[in-house]
Amino acid sequence: MYRRGVLTVAPDIEVLARFGRALADPIRCRILLALREAPAYPADLADALGISRTRLSNHLACLRDCGLVVTVPDGRRTRYELADERLGHALDDLRTAVVGRGDRPYVRRR
Repeated sequence: MYRRGVLTVAPDIEVLARFGRALADPIRCRILLALREAPAYPADLADALGISRTRLSNHLACLRDCGLVVTVPDGRRTRYELADERLGHALDDLRTAVVGRGDRPYVRRR
């Protein structure tokens, strides 16, 4: 529900806040972008991103809590993937919208 252009439905606001929290850290952004390409195992992600497994684990926990990634049991291992394929599209849209603006200051278009 919108009132005067302001989002007023608490669950919607909470979802967007969680998404923003996830994107607030560059490592979590890198994880999401990597998982956008393909599901991955934590050890492989840590190696690809050049971070410790402990640090990766903390970031993956945050992304799970935000509802952006899920775990998929695979034998004795656990694979991570985006919780919904639409998240990959959303990340692409956000990235291109922001990159598309370049270094220009934000000016609202009417």
